[in-house]
Amino acid sequence: MATYSKVKLSGCTNGKAIKVVQTATAGTTIHTAGAGETNWDEVWLYAVNSDAASRKLTIEWGEATAPDGNIELTIPAESGLVLVVPGLLIQNGLVVKAFCVAANVVMIHGYINRITA
Repeated sequence: MATYSKVKLSGCTNGKAIKVVQTATAGTTIHTAGAGETNWDEVWLYAVNSDAASRKLTIEWGEATAPDGNIELTIPAESGLVLVVPGLLIQNGLVVKAFCVAANVVMIHGYINRITA
């Protein structure tokens, strides 16, 4: 029977938001999935845009190749907790990264439901 445990994003400190610093690939590291192929990380990400302008955010899902590994969306100006990744699964040490057209204005919050077989 599988077990679930809620854990913080590996890229965050003390549960705080991760500031998206990078403006192009390779992005700021958000989370590195657990090693192996028997466990899964269910990823939930939310974005906050503190800027007065809407900003395009790109999530690099396990790879930086466009369009294969890219999830792109525009985060409205001065908005918070916009759902960016709705519980998608990742495993085997793959890395989730993010970049934005403007540095230091979008922050990522979230958590992982780690599913262990």
